[in-house]
Amino acid sequence: MSGPNSAFPSPLSVDSIDMWRATAGLPEQAAGAHAAALAMDELPDGRGIESVVVLGMGGSGIAGDVLAAAALRASRVAVTVSKSYELPAWVGPGTLVFAVSCSGDTEETLASVEAAFASGATVVAVTGGGTLGATAAEHGAPVVPVPASIPQPRAAIGAMAIPPLVIAERMGLVAGVAEQIPGALEQLARRRDQLVGSMSPAREIARRIGRTIPLFHGAQGLPAVAASRWKTQVNENAKAPAFWAAQPELCHNEIAGWAQFGDVTRQVLTQVALRTADDHPQVARRFAWVAETLLEVVADTVEVWAEGESPLARFFDLVLLGDFVSLHLADRDGVDPGPVPILGEMKAYLRS
Repeated sequence: MSGPNSAFPSPLSVDSIDMWRATAGLPEQAAGAHAAALAMDELPDGRGIESVVVLGMGGSGIAGDVLAAAALRASRVAVTVSKSYELPAWVGPGTLVFAVSCSGDTEETLASVEAAFASGATVVAVTGGGTLGATAAEHGAPVVPVPASIPQPRAAIGAMAIPPLVIAERMGLVAGVAEQIPGALEQLARRRDQLVGSMSPAREIARRIGRTIPLFHGAQGLPAVAASRWKTQVNENAKAPAFWAAQPELCHNEIAGWAQFGDVTRQVLTQVALRTADDHPQVARRFAWVAETLLEVVADTVEVWAEGESPLARFFDLVLLGDFVSLHLADRDGVDPGPVPILGEMKAYLRS
């Protein structure tokens, strides 16, 4: 890998908490999380586990989306993601629960993890500490630490998504996923070195999106998770609206909405298709048809191809590329990508 992320000073006009440097540090962050998960002792016995639930919200919750998508063809048990205050009613002694919270104080996750302990479920926490870390310690549950140096949960995807993948495989619940991680780390480093350069493809994608609202499309599984990640990173980093949908599902509903208002949508929307070598042949045909159909009703259609030698490598490649696209979109309008004041306002409202 390349040198430490201190080698990547932010070129953004406003970047108060150095989100550029944190984003550029993803290869090293993911490598550290991989090593930490491999080094964990006394993991729970996976032989009695019949289901897996991942608890988490926002930038932490995507760890569950990654595990669920990666497990689709690689797990002997069902993997469910819960992004709510309430735990699924079927959770019990045969369930492994990953509780993921960067801060350790996400109120929805704390409510659910208390219910998980009460149900007799096996719990593993991935957290930077806080109440979740203390609660896990009280119950003797394993804790994978999230580095305190990471400025925002959305910049911690490596630290939070890698450990559940490794631990689930070490417990015998998934197969063939963790072996993809070393190659994914190498791909992240290669892509990072490209993205911090003057010829970054992220800069060009951001230019094509411009001041339009992007529609991110990805195939079911990890590419769809990447599409949702691009959407939320534009929301939080660029403070701008964005939307996402999954193929082939969008061909059963969303396409029906393109018959009207083309005079409006062609001024304000850009479609971005996130493509991978894993796309089903019929899904590939759908992508081509959608791009042709949308030519008359959107400002532009952009096709982005993932690089990497495995599904997980291609996923993280798309993640890093999208993260930098969102930073360039923020810079275009002089927006500080770090703080998200409205989230603080929402939490203050809930406390009141």
